[in-house]
Amino acid sequence: MRFSEEFAAALYQVLKDDLPKEEIQQLIEKPKHAEHGDLAFPCFSLAKIQRMAPQSIAEQLSRAVQSPLFEKVEAAGGYVNAFLDKKYVTKLVLEEVMAKKEQYGTLHIGKGEVIVIDMSSPNIAKPFSMGHLRSTVIGQSLALLLAKGGYRPVKINHLGDWGTQFGKLIAAYKKWGDEQKVKEHPIKELLALYVKFHDEAERNPELEAEGRQWFKRLEDGDQEAVVLWEWFREESLKDFSRIYQLLNIEFDSYAGEAFYNDKMDRIVRRLEEKGLLTESEQAQVVLLAEEELPPCLIKKSDGATLYATRDLAAAFYRKETYHFAQSLYVVGGEQRLHFKQLTSVLKKMGESWADELIHIPFGMMRKDGKKMSTRKGQVVLLEEVLQESIALAKKNIELKNPGLANKEEVARQVGVGAIVFNDLKNYRLNNIDFSLEDILRFEGETGPYVQYTHARACSILRKAGFHAEEKRTVVLSGEKEWEAVSLMMSFPEAIEKAINEFDPSRIAKHTIQLAQAFNKYYAEVKVLEEDEQQLSRLAFVSAVAQLLKEGLALLGIEAPDEM
Repeated sequence: MRFSEEFAAALYQVLKDDLPKEEIQQLIEKPKHAEHGDLAFPCFSLAKIQRMAPQSIAEQLSRAVQSPLFEKVEAAGGYVNAFLDKKYVTKLVLEEVMAKKEQYGTLHIGKGEVIVIDMSSPNIAKPFSMGHLRSTVIGQSLALLLAKGGYRPVKINHLGDWGTQFGKLIAAYKKWGDEQKVKEHPIKELLALYVKFHDEAERNPELEAEGRQWFKRLEDGDQEAVVLWEWFREESLKDFSRIYQLLNIEFDSYAGEAFYNDKMDRIVRRLEEKGLLTESEQAQVVLLAEEELPPCLIKKSDGATLYATRDLAAAFYRKETYHFAQSLYVVGGEQRLHFKQLTSVLKKMGESWADELIHIPFGMMRKDGKKMSTRKGQVVLLEEVLQESIALAKKNIELKNPGLANKEEVARQVGVGAIVFNDLKNYRLNNIDFSLEDILRFEGETGPYVQYTHARACSILRKAGFHAEEKRTVVLSGEKEWEAVSLMMSFPEAIEKAINEFDPSRIAKHTIQLAQAFNKYYAEVKVLEEDEQQLSRLAFVSAVAQLLKEGLALLGIEAPDEM
């Protein structure tokens, strides 16, 4: 139940000649301070219409608005402040959460429309670093949120499996590679070769030309180049699959850059037919001066296609295959210019769906204040961090709960959850300074804190033999429970805002606040005291556990019942 809608309906009964109900709904706010009530309606926009002071309008409205939902409605400085009836609303909210269970907060705003998400997209033959974590977990959470909102997400892992870097890698392997070493430790050895190539190229610039020649041979289907490339790709995918398994992430498509090799000529032809290609320094470009953007490179002087050509081919393929309502690119903020160029070229081509392509930028994962760089070997491997986090979680479990039955599984859930939560609690545009210590902290605003709160709630319910399936009538004053109940009320709204703003941190923050509110309640209230309200208190604990679990699930994190 959306109580803001009820408030809007009550206000509309009085204001129907002045404002439409939708506008009234949009104006309703949640006051920052509890003493100003649970909902507030500002009267300033009515001042011109009614030719009265906002304070006078607020006083009239506060007397006219009536609903069993409200304990009282009062005027304060041009606002109408509504105070919900805590006892009545607590009963309604808890009974709704218990009835709907994991369906609570489900929205139908998507109407089954398809939204494609280009996410994760690590580079073949390079390790899956902490730098790739952000696109992966932000993309996963957005997919889960969109599904909750009634959309059909399609997750695409657009692998970086093509480009000049493969020419460089093949050149490095031919010069310094050891087949046996690569077979034993593929990614570690390939990274070492890649780093060595760039170190040597600083002293010997001719190496860069050699790398480009090998890539041209790869593009032309040279057998030796193709066999090496396929080997590098296969070994990388084995490595990546272990990480995705740990993160519990699956994809609908692994169509990477190489997949579009035979789909780019069509794009170049269409650009030529529309008279959009211009020669510039022997390369083919689309001029974007009107859009105040630099030219978009389509074809190099040696005939090799570029990143933009490939993304144009991918955009057409995805539109024709999935008929998407939106196509999201969860890609770092440094690629803003590329996506502006991409949509601008599509508009020049006359494609009406160009605005459906949306770049979801995010800040950098930094180490020692600097961007992580595979080229310079300045990289922290994600799998190592995940395994270290899991090992620490297991150590903590051994200390606190040595008799726990499924230690290995819980350690994985907690260790992985700590890392994912640490990323998603930050607004995505903020840079994150990577610190293993901070990620692995098991107190404060962390994933393990929320998971532990959920496990605590489950433990209380087990002790009491409480079964959430049984339908119950809740009788509580709502006073002690109110902070948590208010957060439960706002859960559907938090989901909608997270979807509209492509911002999983809204859910992470909401879930932390709910865990904190519950722990405060638990410190003050004897939940298991045997009296006539015990079952109602347990219903409250059950509802909290349900929403903590669902909040974590929307972030791609599991919630153990025991820790």
